[in-house]
Amino acid sequence: MAGEPSVGDAFLRGLAARGVDFFFANPGTDFASIVESLARAGRDGTPVPQPIVVPHENVAVGMAYGVAMVTGHPQAVMVHVNVGTANALCGLINASRENIPMLLCAGRTPILEAGALGARNLNIHWAQEMFDQGAIVREHVKWDYELRDPRSLDTVLDRALAIAKSEPRGPIYLSLPREVLAGAAVPSVATQVAPALLGAPDPLAIRELAALVAAARMPVIVTARAGGEPAAVAELAALAERYAIPVVEYRPRYNSLPIEHPMHGGAETGPWLDAADALVVLDSDVPWIPSQAVPRDGVKVAQIGADPLFARYPVRGFRSDLTITATPLAVIRSLAQALAANPPPADRVTTRRAEVATRVRTRRAALEEQIARGAQMRPMGMAYVSRVLAELLPADAIVINEYSLVPMAMRFDQPGTFFGSSPVGGLGWGVPAALGAKLAAPDRLVVAAVGDGSYEFANPLACHHTAALHGIAMLTVVMNNEAYGAVERATRSLYPEGSAAREGMELVSLAPTPAFETVISSCGGHGERVEDPAELRGAFEHALRVVCEERRQALVNVICR
Repeated sequence: MAGEPSVGDAFLRGLAARGVDFFFANPGTDFASIVESLARAGRDGTPVPQPIVVPHENVAVGMAYGVAMVTGHPQAVMVHVNVGTANALCGLINASRENIPMLLCAGRTPILEAGALGARNLNIHWAQEMFDQGAIVREHVKWDYELRDPRSLDTVLDRALAIAKSEPRGPIYLSLPREVLAGAAVPSVATQVAPALLGAPDPLAIRELAALVAAARMPVIVTARAGGEPAAVAELAALAERYAIPVVEYRPRYNSLPIEHPMHGGAETGPWLDAADALVVLDSDVPWIPSQAVPRDGVKVAQIGADPLFARYPVRGFRSDLTITATPLAVIRSLAQALAANPPPADRVTTRRAEVATRVRTRRAALEEQIARGAQMRPMGMAYVSRVLAELLPADAIVINEYSLVPMAMRFDQPGTFFGSSPVGGLGWGVPAALGAKLAAPDRLVVAAVGDGSYEFANPLACHHTAALHGIAMLTVVMNNEAYGAVERATRSLYPEGSAAREGMELVSLAPTPAFETVISSCGGHGERVEDPAELRGAFEHALRVVCEERRQALVNVICR
């Protein structure tokens, strides 16, 4: 009956009780009970996650990704049956490959054709049924299930969130039949399932790792996401400084070492492989590109992470002489203790420190030249754009980078200030993730830097509409080269002397691109286009005033290359 608590009521209460803060939703006809339950909760003051309506499923998933990325806590997303699930799939694949915990829910078309509250009453309810709706996502989630009986609700929620938060973390999928949600709630006992934790790394493995590092003339650490554990940043910095170990952030998803650290080896592994005689791979799926550069013969490689061999990748052939299943933070701490007990020779560390300093100076000088050239070019250079932006941001700003920024031209000294896109490269991630990051950290400035292609993939109207609906003030920087730059680079790498390189490439140019700055204006935000490098700083300053003082969203469309 209408006044009795429904399964929808219990579902939302159960999410809140388990620490889910946001309920991102792109609703459909399967949401009737959820809409009713939210109204009841508002009337009665019942704790439920904050509902966030989002006009596109991929944006909703990206926002949940952004919250979890910043806080570490999984959030809930709900989409419309199979069709909404299909629209959410790109964002889900991003989350899966980056081990982002998330509870993705979808309605399920009513099972019954008549005779129950919630049974089929629209023509779409027949066509939307699948034999196996979960098959759409099964390869990209850790667990999927359909809620068949309200008596199992608490068990299902406990299991879902525990699996999502267990290392290696990731998304799960739960389908919710409409008549089940509409049915009366029944007593259900929470089972309090704690997520599985990784223990301390094996002491013998740490001893072997320490011996490898201590014996090496030039050990090199390569990481993509050690900084996903914020405490790891300071401890990695201390380890690298004490023993003069260069750290390369190759295709980083989190900032793992301050950019100005004397042992920061840059963003490319290749230049270090000629000197490295030991490689420590800290949670990096692709530490180098084998077709471009490989470690020298006889160089020992240690691979470390919650899933150090990336077991869900069908093929990954990177050498691993020592494989340690543990979090990067746990290994860094244990390695530091082991090296303190049996340190490398002091003269070797001194010699290495000088060699690393020379390499770092050379790299940084080349970068400064690149930035200076970019300031004189039209279109302006991306490294120059990155540097100007960096000079205007507060130290705790959150920067979301979908390919276009040059992190080495910026400063990321604090943990949790830089986030890069998922290694799978599902475009359209950056702006939605930034919207979620701003919800997670409302007192911090959030900037999304995306290419023009990535911006279009993000469903920008849905993004800016969402920001307007929920009062999310953030800055979007579109680094606009009017092309699919990655496609052009890939073509040149395979056919450097080919017809496309000589005579022009089809399927690459996007010129003339739309006036992206007008999209945000249609949603009440500030938009500006910049072509002259001399006008860039002023445009950024104006946009930041709009965001920080007027509390409105802003976008700067920068024509660059």
